[in-house]
Amino acid sequence: MTITEIQNTIIEDFSFLENWEDRYEYMIDLGKSLPLIDPQYKTDEYLIKGCQSQVWLHAENEGDIITFTADSDAIITKGIIAILIKALSNQKAADILAADMSFIDKIGLKEHLSPTRANGLVSMIEQMKLYAKAITLKNK
Repeated sequence: MTITEIQNTIIEDFSFLENWEDRYEYMIDLGKSLPLIDPQYKTDEYLIKGCQSQVWLHAENEGDIITFTADSDAIITKGIIAILIKALSNQKAADILAADMSFIDKIGLKEHLSPTRANGLVSMIEQMKLYAKAITLKNK
């Protein structure tokens, strides 16, 4: 599936949930279903700067396909990174760089986060795109 198709699925999933309590519950479940990040990547080197909580993000590439793993010490934040991983993992670096992330606004996520969590969300997206950019440059 393309990033846009996955994002549309996420939008659809959120549209079935009637209120933000249900949506937070869904995000927590997504966070719980994240594949475990290898403990060797739970170091300062992999911490995303600008997040209120600790969020570790690791990217691996096979050719031009990037796979992300992550973890967080906060359940809501872990759910947020799980949404981003669902949308961007196992995709081509160029597609990640070109991805329109407005689906975040369409599900209403940013407006229901505290300002510090919203900043963290932006930092997560930026870090994922930085990994994609680095891999693109490495493969040239």
